[in-house]
Amino acid sequence: MTTPITKRGLMLVLSSPSGAGKTSICKKLLQQDTGLVLSVSATTRKRRPGEVEGKDYQFLSIQEFESRINKSQFLEYAKVFGNYYGTPAQLVERTLKSGVDVLFDIDWQGTQQLKARARQDLVSVFILPPSIKELEKRLFKRAQDTSEVVANRMSKSAGEMSHYPEYDYVIINHDLDKSVQQVQSILCAERSRRERQIGLVEFVKYLRAQL
Repeated sequence: MTTPITKRGLMLVLSSPSGAGKTSICKKLLQQDTGLVLSVSATTRKRRPGEVEGKDYQFLSIQEFESRINKSQFLEYAKVFGNYYGTPAQLVERTLKSGVDVLFDIDWQGTQQLKARARQDLVSVFILPPSIKELEKRLFKRAQDTSEVVANRMSKSAGEMSHYPEYDYVIINHDLDKSVQQVQSILCAERSRRERQIGLVEFVKYLRAQL
């Protein structure tokens, strides 16, 4: 009797300019794939009504967060509008060891930090809009931002899109369901990579011994 083949989880990163559909793709992926969990970030911002510790975020004091930075306990972190946000390395590592994949909804800067820390576990996908007109339409359709905020997001889009060559895969999001299917195909292929299958060498030896 041979040892069963298990797998180490991977880190699936989705990035895009604001409005390209990244978050919508993430939500559908999590609904459809039980082997995928969303990375829970740590933050120093105040907890909002309805948010749950450990589910939405890990809520930390500024002193605790900076202490963890000094101890290299984050895979990636950034300071946004005066608050820290970061990915706890220990929690992600524990999840990967259990064979579960971790989904990251982060920007190109966070992706660069992840790549520097854990390239072998990383699978990165950049989502592009089908056109600038469609990107602007989607931003207004969300009805979450003022015209001024939308204009600011649009002005930043060119810089964000310039980072697409740094990613393993690029998807043009013409249709949400088709884009989700494309990401699922990438995930399926990456899960089958030889180096992620633990016990494969022993299994092949076992097969050959039967001949």
